[in-house]
Amino acid sequence: MSASPVATVTAAAVSADACAAECADPCCAPLPVLGRDVAVPLVTGGEVTYAALDYAASAPALQRVWDDVAAYAPYYGSVHRGAGYLSQLSTDLFENSRVTVHEFLDCRDSDQVVFTRSTTDSLNLLAAVLPADCQVFVFETEHHASLLPWQDANVTYLNAPRTPAQAVETLERALADRDPYGPALVCVTGASNVTGEIWPVRELAAAAHAHGARIVLDAAQLAPHHPVSVRDLDVDWVAFSGHKLYAPFGSGVLAGRADWLQDAEPYLAGGGASKKVARRADGGVDVEWHTTAARHEAGSPNVIGVYSIASACKALTDAGFDNLVRREQALVRKVREGLAEVPAVKVLSLFGDDAPRVGVISFVVEGWNSSHFAAALSAEYGIGVRDGLFCAHPLVRTLLGSDPQDPGECGAPEAEPGERSLNAIRVSFGAGTPDEHVERFVGAVKELVANGAQWNYRTEGGRCVPAV
Repeated sequence: MSASPVATVTAAAVSADACAAECADPCCAPLPVLGRDVAVPLVTGGEVTYAALDYAASAPALQRVWDDVAAYAPYYGSVHRGAGYLSQLSTDLFENSRVTVHEFLDCRDSDQVVFTRSTTDSLNLLAAVLPADCQVFVFETEHHASLLPWQDANVTYLNAPRTPAQAVETLERALADRDPYGPALVCVTGASNVTGEIWPVRELAAAAHAHGARIVLDAAQLAPHHPVSVRDLDVDWVAFSGHKLYAPFGSGVLAGRADWLQDAEPYLAGGGASKKVARRADGGVDVEWHTTAARHEAGSPNVIGVYSIASACKALTDAGFDNLVRREQALVRKVREGLAEVPAVKVLSLFGDDAPRVGVISFVVEGWNSSHFAAALSAEYGIGVRDGLFCAHPLVRTLLGSDPQDPGECGAPEAEPGERSLNAIRVSFGAGTPDEHVERFVGAVKELVANGAQWNYRTEGGRCVPAV
């Protein structure tokens, strides 16, 4: 089927020029996102435009993505094998989205793009297809999505490095001690979801390959902020989530080498993954599985989620990553310089102040419980941040100087309001963040540290909330 029906749908969507029309200089303007005009109430009275500064958890959907999805919605149909026009159009849209993601990641010609539910789902899929006796190497600094899926494998957890060079040295030492004839996999983040620091992925990939290992990149925090080239970084796989890439929830990507994926049993058994199914004379069933990406995409796929990822990829490409990176780095400097003016604030870092980073910054405030501080930012200033251990418990505890083996509960304050916290506060932002949001945040931090909260707070369900 030709791509003309796709053109019919996307022609109705908002163009990149229209998305940038809010500012005469689109290179310096935030990309329009959903919720940018939402007003929220303050406990002190009145309302204020919500400052969404929790992009590392979920970025707001780009307006362009939402408009693309809305333009497609009347043509919604089930993909693959359907004879009807809408089914064929949806199939065309779905498979063209695969091509778009392949191009966005600069994949090799032989690489497959498998659509999943999220980064977590992608890495669990890869864990499920590991060859027998595969050794896995993963730093303790990873998000739980890339730290935990390997527990059924022969996994080695590496201590947190304090410099990029130390990360490479640590990996090289671990790989030198492994069985040189067996399969091995290294899993590493592209940018930390706690510190925002960018990891030396290309150097780690070179070290892995020099020792006969493969490497998978968790790009959940990197792909929304920087271009990710599978070829240039020379990684074997890359995983990311749509909801961090300015698309709606419920879709993700695992892209990379096809052989381990083709050699393993399907991640999910069912329709779509099977090519031929026949009853045997003994009453059993013979199945021939697909060797394409469909092998691990059983069931009716999330067409809208997949299309929204492709739309986001196109939007970010059209906006120009150079422009996005330049603007985001200006916001990073503004936040870091503002926090540096508050002696009570300690910013968390593995690699130091000069390390390249994306718009993710975690910190603690002397004398404050993190949940109390985050609650005050929300209730009194209309600012949404995150507090806790950020699904990276060992890393945060290492950065805070507490026991990395402490099994404490994620996000639950271990102290009453005003008391010292062993959790942290995270502010994160990106392509849709206005300057005013980060300026309001810096001002609010200074006011809270100088004057304290204006409202009373209590602990409810393990969190600080405004008292009635």
